[in-house]
Amino acid sequence: MPRDSSSENTIAIIGAGSVGATIAYAAMLRGLTPQIILNDVNKAKCAAEVKDLNHGLRFVPAVRVRAGSIEDCREAAVVIVTAGAKQKPGQSRLDLAASNVQMFRELIPSIAAVAPEAVLLIVSNPVDVLTYAAVKLHPGPPGRVLGSGTVLDSSRFVTLIAERVNVSVHNVHAYIAGEHGESELPLWSSAHVGNMPLHEFHPAGHLMLTVRDRAEIIANVRDAAAQIIEAKGATNWAIGLAVVRIVDAILRNENAVLTVSRLLENYRGISDVCLSVPCLVNRNGVGEPLPVEMSEDEVKGLQASAEVLKTACRQVGLS
Repeated sequence: MPRDSSSENTIAIIGAGSVGATIAYAAMLRGLTPQIILNDVNKAKCAAEVKDLNHGLRFVPAVRVRAGSIEDCREAAVVIVTAGAKQKPGQSRLDLAASNVQMFRELIPSIAAVAPEAVLLIVSNPVDVLTYAAVKLHPGPPGRVLGSGTVLDSSRFVTLIAERVNVSVHNVHAYIAGEHGESELPLWSSAHVGNMPLHEFHPAGHLMLTVRDRAEIIANVRDAAAQIIEAKGATNWAIGLAVVRIVDAILRNENAVLTVSRLLENYRGISDVCLSVPCLVNRNGVGEPLPVEMSEDEVKGLQASAEVLKTACRQVGLS
């Protein structure tokens, strides 16, 4: 049954670290929910984050922010999971898999027991492996569980393209698909500026992307998180905004096209793995993946990314 769109749009965030707190802050600024519940195993830190956020209530749309427990997730329309070990300098996202999957074996059934109808949004890394774990551990339909996937990577991609061709970032439409990690791939075939294919876009005063430009753009997309982590210890601002964009699409029942991570079955020869492709996101979670244009090489790249993730899942006992 579809969720009742008139129900209170409370969001619960599991994990009050830098990402969880930033998601709460971005949600407050956007004014998309009347209540935010923060939960963390470090109760003192969680309480401090809640106090700090509440001190700014005068400056944002009306919202209640409070600390809570897993039991309080029963009030939520969306439960966002950011909890888990953090990626350290020099460490890949997949290196985090074993410890975070073990945590999920207890956490996900606990959330599902109190909030079986809530949409479950996974942000913890490695997000594709953990989204797959959550799908397997959650008793609800697979579409009720999704990961933040490559929504942020796609934003990085669009931003870098816009800078190179000298247009507004809002007029570039392009996607990163596959793993949120080393094997992700750009979908150049479906990239557009306005309604014009990117490879045809070169009006007077605007650059046409060269092969070198494309290589530099995708290298910078893939390396962005590592560069930020090396310099300041964590990524938080852009992922916070990206997650709130996903939550907005859910709560407003938008049917927005976003590259979230979801369980794929019989898509481009790929089954039984979670990774990112453009999908519709709405009040019920994530819909079926869209038949976006891909070249033969892009399809092969997506299939190779799926194999990387399947191997990671097997290594941590998920399949």
